[in-house]
Amino acid sequence: MEPGGGQNIQQMLEQAQRMQEQLVTLQRELAEAQVDGSAGGGLVTATVNGQSELIKLVIDPAAIDTNDPQDTAETIADLVVAAIHNAAEEVQRLQETKMGPLTEGLGSLGGGIPGGLPEL
Repeated sequence: MEPGGGQNIQQMLEQAQRMQEQLVTLQRELAEAQVDGSAGGGLVTATVNGQSELIKLVIDPAAIDTNDPQDTAETIADLVVAAIHNAAEEVQRLQETKMGPLTEGLGSLGGGIPGGLPEL
């Protein structure tokens, strides 16, 4: 072992601990986040949390055509699926935005060891 090598390992362990704490904080923030997705020009709005769980669904009464209930039901079903899909995409973007800086930091964990850490 090189002189001072223990210090490098200690620094790596401290950095890993800080990153773990950041990850827990980010996971909590994402779980509490609420994201909206919509379809049909806002006729249907889906709200999901950061874990992609549907927590609210709003259908504008303007989406309902009482003269054609069969077509209206099919259209609303399609709009609901599209709104939920849109909200899930927004959650994905939010996760990438929040987690990006943390995952970029993972590359620096091996910096204190000559040659870094091997690829996993």
